Amino acid sequence: MTRMTSSARPLLNRRLAEFGTTIFAEMSALALSTGAINLGQGFPDTDGPEEVREAAVRALRDGLGNQYPPGPGVPELRTAVAAHQQRRYGLSYDPDREVLVTAGATEAIAASLLALLEPGDEVIAFEPYYDSYAACIAMAGGTRVPVTLRPHEGSFRLDLDELRDAVTDRTRLLLINTPHNPTGTVLTRAELAAIAELAVERDLLVVTDEVYEHLVFDDAEHVPLATFPGMRERTVTIGSAGKTFSFTGWKVGWVTAAPELVTAVRSAKQYLTYVASGPFQYAVAEALALPESYFTAFRDDMLVKRNLLAAGLEEAGFRVFRPSGTYFVTTDIRPLGETDGFAFCRALPERAGVVAIPNAVFYDHREEGAPFVRFAFCKRTGVLEEAVRRLKGVGGA
Repeated sequence: MTRMTSSARPLLNRRLAEFGTTIFAEMSALALSTGAINLGQGFPDTDGPEEVREAAVRALRDGLGNQYPPGPGVPELRTAVAAHQQRRYGLSYDPDREVLVTAGATEAIAASLLALLEPGDEVIAFEPYYDSYAACIAMAGGTRVPVTLRPHEGSFRLDLDELRDAVTDRTRLLLINTPHNPTGTVLTRAELAAIAELAVERDLLVVTDEVYEHLVFDDAEHVPLATFPGMRERTVTIGSAGKTFSFTGWKVGWVTAAPELVTAVRSAKQYLTYVASGPFQYAVAEALALPESYFTAFRDDMLVKRNLLAAGLEEAGFRVFRPSGTYFVTTDIRPLGETDGFAFCRALPERAGVVAIPNAVFYDHREEGAPFVRFAFCKRTGVLEEAVRRLKGVGGA
């Protein structure tokens, strides 16, 4: 017989007590149980380029990465990441000292925060934020300080005065995400310059999640924060192969930063997964060297899908915020006579055969996100067309 402890102390670490099962697990399970189209979780329903998949197969057959790869990542991938940053942004990184390969961007975020925070340090993050941010800050013993992006003229915008006011003597780090999940906002050069000036003035570290760097639409542009004066030496930039090449299950991400920052992040990362994704690292190295035509075609395809889903949601009665980046559309359900995104999303699979995500789960201030719902458009065109057809009845259209 198992002996249960008599202690009244909860089993779960109190830092994680506020975090239950992720909303993605809940809504994906609901999609399976109802047969609904899953536009909730952000993963493609087709694989990426065949030549990249074949590169992974070749690595497996050639015995590349089948055993533990080097802790910092295989040299081929670190070199490819450095070349990518130089080619696209003019950022020069030493592959041996300033690039670290991680088990996806999620581990990069966790390792960065665990490495750079002490208990009690404050971290400013833009809400709504990717849900792992809050959990990783908590695990590191930090205190999250949300600065809310609010709707303004068809998109969600940052209030720079509110950001400045949020910085205190306890602020250690800014956690920036651009292009921004879930709102699709892409921070402008002017906004990034202001953030950089603030970071330098207050001597703050910055972690930037740039995994959607290749999915920027219309007149928006992605500009890494590390390119601004005074930022290269204080910025940890995070990238990922999953979003760009549609191999999310491979879990290959990376960090680029000054040697002291990479050393700190690696010190935490080595006790998380140690290493991961050996053969896939070789394949991603080849993927990063694909011609510019691949990246252009990838973006153009997603733009067509964005427009398809956005138009369908508007026709169904949603207020739509067309994203400038990422592969998510945020909508306002109040024109449908709804105000509770959680209740709406839990009922939607039975009501319309579609799954979405309530944005409120990405907020500390739940009331700020209550009427907003996120849909993913990284799906086959036929799937999106069927989802649009199903959603037409939601608003009585």
